[in-house]
Amino acid sequence: MVGIPAGSFVMGSPPSENGRFDTEGPRHKVTIKAFALGKYDVTSDEFLAFLRDTGYQPAPCNPLLDMGWRSPGHGKASPPYDADAPRWPAVCLDWRDAKRYIEWLNAKVREARPSAARANGPYRLPSEAEWEYAARAGTDTARWWGDEIGVNKANCNGCGSLWDKRLFSDVDAFAPNGFGLYGMLGNAWQWTEDCWHQTYDGAPDDGSAWVEPNCGKHVIRGGSWISLPVFVRSAARSGGGVNGEGEYDYSTLTGFRVARDLP
Repeated sequence: MVGIPAGSFVMGSPPSENGRFDTEGPRHKVTIKAFALGKYDVTSDEFLAFLRDTGYQPAPCNPLLDMGWRSPGHGKASPPYDADAPRWPAVCLDWRDAKRYIEWLNAKVREARPSAARANGPYRLPSEAEWEYAARAGTDTARWWGDEIGVNKANCNGCGSLWDKRLFSDVDAFAPNGFGLYGMLGNAWQWTEDCWHQTYDGAPDDGSAWVEPNCGKHVIRGGSWISLPVFVRSAARSGGGVNGEGEYDYSTLTGFRVARDLP
């Protein structure tokens, strides 16, 4: 985990930003409390540890191809791909799978340190505002390294990396941003806590997650190895169905990283 300092930032993108979508506005100031965020996406190896310990079975992310994690129980589990890639981001996951992993992680904390136990934590998904604040790391450009996509800064369809439009890269394959976070842009989309809203009209300004009961879609951020550069920006956002379904199925390309409240 990396400690993220408290601060304020302007969330969203200006009309002049190349690749901007209307869903990235209106821009608004948000104040963020200090919190901690995973230095990396949760890895395949880490997610396998959860499956082996619990026997939890995620639904296939591609039912037609029967693509998914295998968790038959008895301490056995396998990833949805043939590659031996323990440091790839854990993907092929819907929002509920991310939440179940975090429930397990919090149970481990309560077991090991009862004094640290909380009703809902300490681990959780980041809010969308926390995610963007952390991805920007104090910058106001399209990406933490500048406005242009550059070369070999991330993994996407046009990022100039070894993995572009071919496959995932390890979670630490590229340099970290100014907060010390790896892979915030490109490689794999990342789930956040927030329900999907078409614009920021009515969005909270305190960094909290914007949720309501039984929302059908949640916000994903960051883009993936197959995404065009316009999706690999700090302000770019999309929505994925809770169960991976929707007008576009992102679940084969989506993972997550954990956040943590600080005292």
